[in-house]
Amino acid sequence: MDNQLNHKTIKQLEEKYDFGTYPKRDITLVKGKGTLVYDSEDNKYIDCSSGVGVANIGHCHPKITKTISKQSQKLITCYSIFHNDQRAKLLEKLIKIAPKPLTKAFLCNSGTESVEAAIKFARSTTGKKEIIALNQCFHGKTMGSLALTHNKKYQEPFAPIMQGVKHIPKNNIEALNESINDNTAAVIIELVQGESGVRPLNKEYVKELRQITKKHNILLIIDEVQTGFGRTGKMFTTEHYEIEPDMICTAKAIAGGLAMGATICQEKITAPKKSHTTTFGGNPLSCAAALTTIKIIQEENLIENANNIGNYLKKQLEQLNHPKIREIRGLGLMIGIQLKQRAGEYVHKLMTEQKIIALLAGPLTIRLLPPLCITKEQADKVIQAIKSILN
Repeated sequence: MDNQLNHKTIKQLEEKYDFGTYPKRDITLVKGKGTLVYDSEDNKYIDCSSGVGVANIGHCHPKITKTISKQSQKLITCYSIFHNDQRAKLLEKLIKIAPKPLTKAFLCNSGTESVEAAIKFARSTTGKKEIIALNQCFHGKTMGSLALTHNKKYQEPFAPIMQGVKHIPKNNIEALNESINDNTAAVIIELVQGESGVRPLNKEYVKELRQITKKHNILLIIDEVQTGFGRTGKMFTTEHYEIEPDMICTAKAIAGGLAMGATICQEKITAPKKSHTTTFGGNPLSCAAALTTIKIIQEENLIENANNIGNYLKKQLEQLNHPKIREIRGLGLMIGIQLKQRAGEYVHKLMTEQKIIALLAGPLTIRLLPPLCITKEQADKVIQAIKSILN
């Protein structure tokens, strides 16, 4: 039915019946293959959004579609009071690829759910209530994760939000030490702050933060919802920083496009039986897709490509030396182009004039999150498109 509807009709239906919390771009996407997506008028775009970091292996990878088809004919849903083969294999695989010393995982459906689980697990494990987060962070928009997200614009319509959260400046050890007390359960950080402008944390700061949290028996939670599964040139960005987290929150790219999240934990992290459950978490369909996704990332050298093309993109963008560009930031294929003026019109021009789909990260920054399978030829087209719209 969808293929028979034109953009105007689809737009009218969504505007009439959708709840309306998403600002919409004026195209209808109906198809994707690898790094490319197509709209209802059959225009082709290079996708440098990846569904906000979801399509790391590209859109509709043939191995993923085959896995989903095959598993959907066997078993789609299986509540976690029952054992399941796909879930068991995925849990084993996650622990094998996760940073040490993580040993177990809670499977859920999204990034914000993985953060919600981490909040509860931190309080349950420590018996303490307060959590420290960083200024300019983003951890989700459900009520617990919303309290961690440092953006009053998101919080104010839903006040009062969860209490017991402190926000401190990033890369500031003095502020961290001043914020710690006997009731501090955990510190949560993004190693690369995505939504606020693609801002990697200082490595020395992160290492010292880890030492301080260990000294005070405070849990360290790393939010890798956007940065995990090869995005920054490592399977997990934690590997760049050479630290041992107590928990990692992840989602987005884990299952090749299907909804899934995971909170991966050290052995000491505990919660009572039945205290945190989810109907769809760890369902066989998503688990099978996640197993295939991880295999694709490893066998097709997508992490190496993320490093190579990411470094190439950053270097070429820096060499533009364009007067409208203030700074190029990022790791791997998570790149922020901070402008000296608001970036919204340039993101719009990339889409409408150059057929490149990019994202905003704060008001001044163009964010590039292409699939990890992007080619050098496609990267060159992106660079030329950015140069053209800035001129």
